[in-house]
Amino acid sequence: WALSELGLGSQLSLNWVWGLSGGSGVLTLPELGLGSPPELGLGSLSELGLGSPPDVCSPLPDSYSPGYVEAAWYPWWEGEGFFKPEFGVSLGSTPNPRGVFVMCLPPPNVTGTLHLGHALTVAIQDTLTRWHRMRGLTTLWVPGCDHAGIATQVVVERRLQRQRGLSRHQLGREAFLGEVWRWKDEKGGRIYQQLRRLGASMDWERACFTMDPGMSRAVTEAFVRLHERGLIYRSRRIVHWSCALRSAISDIEVEKKELGGRTLLKVPGYSEPVEFGVLVAFAYPLEGAGEDPELVVATTRLETMLGDEAVAVHPEDPRYQHLRGRFVLHPLTGRRLPVLHDAFVDPAFGTGAVKITPAHDAADFEVGQRHGLGVVSVIGEDGTMVNVPAPFQGMPRFQARSALLETLKARGLFRGVTENPMVVPICSRSKDVLEPRAVPQWFVRCQGLAEAAAAAVRRGDLKLHPATHARTWFTWMDNIRDWCISRQLWWGHRIPAYFITIDDPAVTPGQVRGAGTSGSHLGSHLGSHLGSHLGSLLGFFWIFWDEDVLDTWFSSGLFPFSVFGWPEQTPDLERFYPGSLLETGHDILFFWVARMVMLGLALTGKLPFKEVYLHAIVRDAHGRKMSKSLGNELHQQLESSNLDPAELERAREGQKRDFPEGIPECGTDALRFALCAYTAQGRDINLDVGRVLGYRHFCNKVWNGAKFVLRALGGGWRPLPKLEVSRLSLADRWIRSRLSRAVRGCGAALGAFDFPGATTAVHGFWVYEFCDVYLVRGHLGTLGTLGTLGTLRTLGTLVPPRPCTASGCTSSATCTWYGDIGDTEGTLGTLGGLGTLGTLRGLGTLGTLGTLRGLETLGTLGTLVPPRPCTASGFMSSAMCTWYGDIWGHWGH
Repeated sequence: WALSELGLGSQLSLNWVWGLSGGSGVLTLPELGLGSPPELGLGSLSELGLGSPPDVCSPLPDSYSPGYVEAAWYPWWEGEGFFKPEFGVSLGSTPNPRGVFVMCLPPPNVTGTLHLGHALTVAIQDTLTRWHRMRGLTTLWVPGCDHAGIATQVVVERRLQRQRGLSRHQLGREAFLGEVWRWKDEKGGRIYQQLRRLGASMDWERACFTMDPGMSRAVTEAFVRLHERGLIYRSRRIVHWSCALRSAISDIEVEKKELGGRTLLKVPGYSEPVEFGVLVAFAYPLEGAGEDPELVVATTRLETMLGDEAVAVHPEDPRYQHLRGRFVLHPLTGRRLPVLHDAFVDPAFGTGAVKITPAHDAADFEVGQRHGLGVVSVIGEDGTMVNVPAPFQGMPRFQARSALLETLKARGLFRGVTENPMVVPICSRSKDVLEPRAVPQWFVRCQGLAEAAAAAVRRGDLKLHPATHARTWFTWMDNIRDWCISRQLWWGHRIPAYFITIDDPAVTPGQVRGAGTSGSHLGSHLGSHLGSHLGSLLGFFWIFWDEDVLDTWFSSGLFPFSVFGWPEQTPDLERFYPGSLLETGHDILFFWVARMVMLGLALTGKLPFKEVYLHAIVRDAHGRKMSKSLGNELHQQLESSNLDPAELERAREGQKRDFPEGIPECGTDALRFALCAYTAQGRDINLDVGRVLGYRHFCNKVWNGAKFVLRALGGGWRPLPKLEVSRLSLADRWIRSRLSRAVRGCGAALGAFDFPGATTAVHGFWVYEFCDVYLVRGHLGTLGTLGTLGTLRTLGTLVPPRPCTASGCTSSATCTWYGDIGDTEGTLGTLGGLGTLGTLRGLGTLGTLGTLRGLETLGTLGTLVPPRPCTASGFMSSAMCTWYGDIWGHWGH
């Protein structure tokens, strides 16, 4: 077995989980000291019509090895179709009376490899998926990847510049898009590989990419339908503009840097740091004679004064009552600017008089709309000055800031500089200082959509967990603004809108409206499509396809139904939409969750899901956001990243400081268990690798407990066909009652999204009751009648591979099917409902083995750390992935 076949040697962001140290990336089991895979007769599998699972029945390694436990099982699970909702049933038959559980993975961006935030998502979602599958529901978890327009374009541009010294403009649009598709093919496969390594029990045959042909058709259809209903329109509004990207960007891509006063910041494209956090005061000369020859204003963005259209004061400010109806003169352009009286002005800010630049400030734009001011852009898409007098024309904006300051001083109009705390908007992708710009863009009219989304939560049709997020939901929905959905990029869904240019002076602008496909000059073969709108203009007009692309959140907002084939009425759409649950981080409640709800209601008339669980955000041990440039993503392959030299050095220093002895091998089991244990509702996670290592020791304790029992069983052991309650010893009854309590606690916790409660129930039972009391006190001799598979099956929802391996070392008898759990539930009802599990596998009083295996079916440890129960028990049948009856529903007995 070469672990490289499973992606264990690839250069991935999660390499630290596997303890790889950046070597060749190809490891074999002998290199791990594990020997060759053993042989095992699996007669029971052929009876079930299943293929052969991994061979795990040779003597187990002396200590727990994540590589050994986790390497073997996933390909067999996937190959047998255990993760498909069709497994073992016919979807066309009578609906499952126990219901359907459907969830979509928030599609990771194809910008690179996964980080620990994705690992948290997988740990939670796989736990819930396996738990519902074990409860007997028809279960579907759909994977996918997002094209991530801006983010992906930026990383590909960086690689192109680093490797070939070219910009995308030098390469050209079509050639550049070819580069991005090659990147997607490489990174998309790697992401899916990582998800498999995490044990995610997804239906890979339904995996999708947001720019697949079917998904692209859904995006076009959605745009057209919303436009026809008047919900999409084009207008000139203020947007966040990245001069480095030459595009508008989403609010979520804006980082707000708070400054306490005068601060020098490094800005991409400038050799010297730029000063921020100061107010520059200068004088506008008043027109006409009077006692006040000037009006002093103050600004933090002096370069925009070239685009000023007015000066405003508060209408009740006594200092400026005499200026009603007056004008000031622009000292550099000579234009007359009105003095406005508007209540938006804060009399306590600066001099109480503010300059109004409608093209470069959102508040000023609104003032301009109220007072009928012009909108003249003076900063172009690349950040240079435009529509301004010499010598400022063509200057980079921050150079113009310095030049203007010197000009004002020279003309005697400079009135001083004072420190001013402020917030500077930074583009998270390019690290450029964002520029507010008034640019024609496409928008979604959101008020009516938001009212419907808010009403759904108020009625209880859509439930948010934790409920504290409802306040945030209502704040956003009740105060929503229209959504800018166009981006000036090359990578993404091109907007399906077209413009006509008519080369005929007799035609009034706006007179002709039409639509077409794409291209440039129209020939006579397209004339029939335009009909009477064009008359005799054939040969005098051109149709151009809008070059902008749609915001990534628009296509991802369609994901819950486009993934099932919408707008076609497919069988999957009928069966699996709406979904059951949306699970994601609380940081994208508005950017993604709200937009899915709004678009789902608008386009399908249904909520896309019934519940939303919002998990915490993973941060490092110091509380910092995970970032490659900080060196805290636990990514060992920094040298092959796109980081610039300064970021690369900072990342190296961060890793050396936090991990002076290197990153210890922990394993997927320990990582998943740790993440679930950390996920207290409403709190962020400061993840310390030391804590993950602690749960690795717990995995080792599970391993050693299983080995202890397996040695006691011996090779000739066979399960009993029936458990006799009368033969149970007091110790057996006690440990089964403890297991019953753990199972009930775990089930209740998962139902309430209390993942720390689930891990505590499992961990406490195994360590403090089963190992420290039951085994230590020497009750192994009574194991012949214990007959419970409880613990491993509960573990199986949390650490799926472990039970499969740990108990696979006995014989094919451990793989036998013993009927529906519910059939024998009453037998041990007086022992806390554990009789079902006892009869399930007939493993007798196996102590560790019996208890371990049972927990897998119960969905406790198996949902949280999937690989381990499979490894511990051999996972020789579909039992580990399919339903044995309503296990969880019987604990009330």
